[in-house]
Amino acid sequence: MRKNIVAGNWKMNTRLDDAVALVDEFLNLCSEPQTSVILAPPFPYLVPVVELTKDLNNIGVAAQNCSQNASGAFTGEVSAEMIASTGAEYVIVGHSERRQYFKEDELILSEKVNKALQNDLNPIYCVGELRDDRENGNYKEVIEKQLTKALFHLSELEMRKVILAYEPVWAIGTGLTATPEQAEEVHAFIRSLLADQYGDELANATSILYGGSCKPDNATELFACENIDGGLIGGASLKAAEFHAIVNAVKPS
Repeated sequence: MRKNIVAGNWKMNTRLDDAVALVDEFLNLCSEPQTSVILAPPFPYLVPVVELTKDLNNIGVAAQNCSQNASGAFTGEVSAEMIASTGAEYVIVGHSERRQYFKEDELILSEKVNKALQNDLNPIYCVGELRDDRENGNYKEVIEKQLTKALFHLSELEMRKVILAYEPVWAIGTGLTATPEQAEEVHAFIRSLLADQYGDELANATSILYGGSCKPDNATELFACENIDGGLIGGASLKAAEFHAIVNAVKPS
């Protein structure tokens, strides 16, 4: 049975004292969540967030990115090995903002996935289409390319360590909304691609999260969909009460 997961991506927000306070507030609300929770603070806060959560069940910590390089003269970069040394267990790879602002393509992302796995980190790999892709009707081709070129070189054992997240980029911060039906269609399509490549058992065991402006008022409806196994949450993860409400909206396993 696949795992239900809610991951909070804080992006480039909070100061250190804010980060600690946010974790403390969330833990006061939800110290032993039934759903798996992953917190993704900025790099400088990985160690304190790991320390605050290390003895708790069902709460893990992710980095928001990693370098495709193992080490070397890459000023400002952070390697997968460095991330693993903090005690974090996960890393987000291929977020839409990394693709858009830092021009990361599937070749770079496949290298990042490889480095994550080599260092015993579980990648949370993101896919999703732009507004033009949605309106032109070629969004499935875009998502298939994002999956096949970055992930489908992995062995079945490696692929079992990957969490997927679908981000309809056109529905994030634009005022547009992806309906639960639209989200479910893409999640089911992603699962079908996994089944074609790796078989039904792996496809049905892979968690696929929804990452398109998920909030407390739409989380229950989204998470009720058969192929949506939780969420990759942005802005709402910066408010402990809202994030807690989203975690509680996940359907029981």
